[in-house]
This record gives sequence, C-alpha cells and structure tokens, in this order.
Amino acid sequence: MEWNNKYVYPKSTRSISRGLRHYSVNNENLPSVTTILKATESQQKKIKLEEWKDRVGHKQAEIISREATSRGSSMHDYLEKFLLGKLNMDLLGGNTREKMMADQIIENGLRNKLNEIWGCEATLYYPGKYAGSADLLGVYENHQSIIDYKQGGKERRDEWNEDYYLQLAAYSLAHDKVYGSNITQGVILFCTKDNVFQRFIIEGERLKIYQNLFLEKVEQFYSQRMAN
Repeated sequence: MEWNNKYVYPKSTRSISRGLRHYSVNNENLPSVTTILKATESQQKKIKLEEWKDRVGHKQAEIISREATSRGSSMHDYLEKFLLGKLNMDLLGGNTREKMMADQIIENGLRNKLNEIWGCEATLYYPGKYAGSADLLGVYENHQSIIDYKQGGKERRDEWNEDYYLQLAAYSLAHDKVYGSNITQGVILFCTKDNVFQRFIIEGERLKIYQNLFLEKVEQFYSQRMAN
C-alpha cells in the first residue's frame, strides 16, 4: 500500500441549497452524487422505505438509521487514519465494534490487494454536473479503481447494491473526465456489524452500463429542477 500523489484533488465545502446537499468546488456549486440518486429514486423504492418504517415503527427506524450513520462514520474514520499512517490497527485492541469492522476490511479487503493509493476521502467532480467524495482511489489488484467502504446490519446480496454501483460509476466518470484516467473497476468493501466481510466488484461492460444509467439520472435531475 504505497502512496502515489499523481493526482491533485481539489478542496471543497459542503452546503445545503434548496434543501439539497451541494459541493462548492472550483467555483462551481454542484449537487452531490447522493443528492442526485435520492432525487431520482423510483417510486417503488420510496414505497419500500415507507413500508419498512411502518413495519419497525417510525421512531425505531430513526434510531436504526442514526446508529448506522454513526457506526459508518466511525469505521470510515479509522480506515482513513490507517491509510494515512496515523493509526496502527494492531495496537487498537478490539474494544469497539467500529474498530473490529475496520480491521476486517483492512485484513480481508485491503492488505495485499491495494497496490497504490492516490487519495482517500477525496473530492471528485464532473464539471457542470455533480460532485462527491470518494473513500479511496488507487490501483487495486492491478486495476485503476474507485473503492468505497460500506457497512450494515446483515450480509448483502449483489442485487441490493444498485445505488452503490451507481455511486462508483459516477465517481469513475468524474475521475476519468477531469484527470484523463482509465478507471476500470469499482470495489465495495462491506462489513456487517457482526464482522462478516464481503467484497463486490463492478467492472468492464457492467461498469459502463451503470455509468450510462447514472448519466441518465443526472439528466433527469436537471430536468426536474427546470420543471420546478
């Protein structure tokens, strides 16, 4: 896991504009990738979310979501510090769930697989269209890659990852557009709160399909804004 600072990623600030998260980057105020995905999600997905809230109770759903957000933020923080050389996971012990989850991702998903690091928690943007923050960028198993860490309460199936794949596709498009790179795969490193590790990779033709799907969502997003 060697650093190669071949790309200079821009500074950015986050803000809420018209109720939607935006990134201010290079004198542009761009909607975030997650904002675009949320604004263009299908009616079926919205219905499923409401059904889940009704099933578990709206108050409990809020507690579950808040705990997941906190758990994910802590896990990301440990992973970022580790990659920056500011943290030795071997010395942390196993006294928190987030540390153990981060350790699973490091040992099973990063060590001996991540060849080169270009950046972590780096701002990416597609001029005039959107922006976001990628967890990790670099060469993974000899492929130029966008890598995201995810966590959850239970093991995942590939078909549940559509939004994750769209997110990776968005970042790969932005990186290639701005830096002239050739991102060929997106990698999801996932760990449950019970320390079950999973890895999902999207590459080749499948990555291109999701890139096109995301660009369609970008057009849909801006069309909706024009209509409003």
